[in-house]
Amino acid sequence: MRILLLIASCFLSIGSFAQSVEVYPPHWWVNMKLNTVQVLLRSNDPTFSRQIFTVNYSGVSVLRSHLFENGKYQALDLVISPDAKPGVVTFFGVDGKKKTKFNWPLNPRRLGNGSAFAQGVNSSDFIYLIMPDRFSNGDPKNDKIAGMRDQTLNRDSLYHRHGGDLRGIINHIDYLKNLGITALWNMPVLENDRTERTEHGYGFTNQYKIEPRLGGPAAYKQLSDSLHKNGLKLIQDAVYNHVDIDHILFKEKPSKDWFHNWPSYTGTSYKDQPLFDPYGSRADKKVTTDGWFTTLMPDLDQTNPYVANYLIQHAVWSVEEFGVDGWRVDTYLYNDLNFMNRCNATLYAEYPKLTIFGELWVHGVPSQSYFVENKVDAPFKSNLHGATDFQTRDYGIIPALTQPFGWTEGVNKLYTTLAFDYLYKDATRNVLFLDNHDVSRFFSVVGENVAKQKMGIQWLLTCRGIPQMYYGTEIIMKGFTNPDGWVRLDFPGGWTGDKKNAFTGAGLTDNEVSVQTLVKTLANYRKQSSALKTGKMMQYVPKDGLYVYFRYDDQQTIMCVMNTGEKEMEVNFANYSERTDGFSKAKNILGDNSFELTNKVKVPVKTMWVLELRK
Repeated sequence: MRILLLIASCFLSIGSFAQSVEVYPPHWWVNMKLNTVQVLLRSNDPTFSRQIFTVNYSGVSVLRSHLFENGKYQALDLVISPDAKPGVVTFFGVDGKKKTKFNWPLNPRRLGNGSAFAQGVNSSDFIYLIMPDRFSNGDPKNDKIAGMRDQTLNRDSLYHRHGGDLRGIINHIDYLKNLGITALWNMPVLENDRTERTEHGYGFTNQYKIEPRLGGPAAYKQLSDSLHKNGLKLIQDAVYNHVDIDHILFKEKPSKDWFHNWPSYTGTSYKDQPLFDPYGSRADKKVTTDGWFTTLMPDLDQTNPYVANYLIQHAVWSVEEFGVDGWRVDTYLYNDLNFMNRCNATLYAEYPKLTIFGELWVHGVPSQSYFVENKVDAPFKSNLHGATDFQTRDYGIIPALTQPFGWTEGVNKLYTTLAFDYLYKDATRNVLFLDNHDVSRFFSVVGENVAKQKMGIQWLLTCRGIPQMYYGTEIIMKGFTNPDGWVRLDFPGGWTGDKKNAFTGAGLTDNEVSVQTLVKTLANYRKQSSALKTGKMMQYVPKDGLYVYFRYDDQQTIMCVMNTGEKEMEVNFANYSERTDGFSKAKNILGDNSFELTNKVKVPVKTMWVLELRK
């Protein structure tokens, strides 16, 4: 550590300085709560580690510098005072006759200038998950970028790039709005300059660059602005746990302890239990958190304060730079959990409405609840708002529609899983889903049964929580994850010349149209339904495959009736008098029929009704 003095005599002959420094973050803003910023510098200049950096800008001071064992790096701790004004901060590095300079813009904040973002997502929202490379090609000119490692472009391959981009999404925002979507979650949009499998976006090679084959930063900003102008929100996919093996910070590590090192390759066990097991060993816990995710994805050591600062500052930078409203955090449990609490807290402090949910592919509600805000008396307390709710999917709606009814089987699994909600501080912050980019398409899971697909979608849009739909679920796209490319196929109509077009309806089958229409109808109804958006929930013990639950508040009551069995089932509204008393009619919001509550009605096999009760 060296204390740096601001010496005016250093600022001689500015024209002789050469700018040859990579700077992370590349700029910052005035009036941020996070006003002590650690700027990481990298240069190939052999004198770089000996250079002393100074600044002469009102309101900005260099508190100290840090050197690393790799002489190509320095870190500067900057303090930005509340009275600092926007402008270009120039830094000067001097080592004898050798001089370096770099400019660091200090920008006005986007918040406060009429820009609405960092709004957060909640149970009133409906999230749509897109894999940009497979959704729509809006700009063929960026399909290939000279100099990047992966030069593939082949729509017939499951693993090559197909050319979808952010412009393609911008072109179809009206489709999302008409479908009833209120928030867009893209798979990662950061640079993936790796040798292969760049289509999915999870192999970061530079956190501060937007993938140029998706359109780069200008397209991402335009997408954000277009979404917000249309009343939609933007969710960014964050990966803190690892980077790609071609990331410059791995290829040329500032120091050995930026990553978890093992005598020989050690992958994570993918086991969550060692993190909360009262009888667990430190060795098992270390493998879970410090083991690499894959051989090509080195594991970052977030207990290293420089690594932690780098990742946290990037998160804040992304929200301010691109107008992000919420975060989905990849591979949440493999991160250092104390680091995650610190990262989350920094984002919450800067953006109080911002929400964060984590990917928690674990088994059992107790396991999942441990990693989010909960009511569990445990040594570690998480500040994560919610989880991608694998429990209600894997142990809920899937067995409900694929298993015979039994004491603990079939729809009883969905009932039982939801009964564990008492463990969460707020279960409505969990994100419900039928499928995503890592699991088999729901339509395939339910045996390509259209009636079951419709039941699943009706459950998704009426149960507690934040519903999320994977692109193509609304037109019954199918595929199993063996290999994963089959669940990441192109969205029909996203490329010029596609014979089928889901955006216009051209070439869709009757079944595809009927499911798409169901989503539009129910999702847009949900936008106006206080009970479905924020109401309470009450469920009844399933009987012979018949499962009934209610969403309700002081303004509205919705009754959901799901017949998962193999025979027609009779519904006696009097059996649910806690919620039906005071009402005389039930209107099917997805049909023209309505029922008198004094009558008994029969629900057909593999059918779900969403009924609005009326007086």
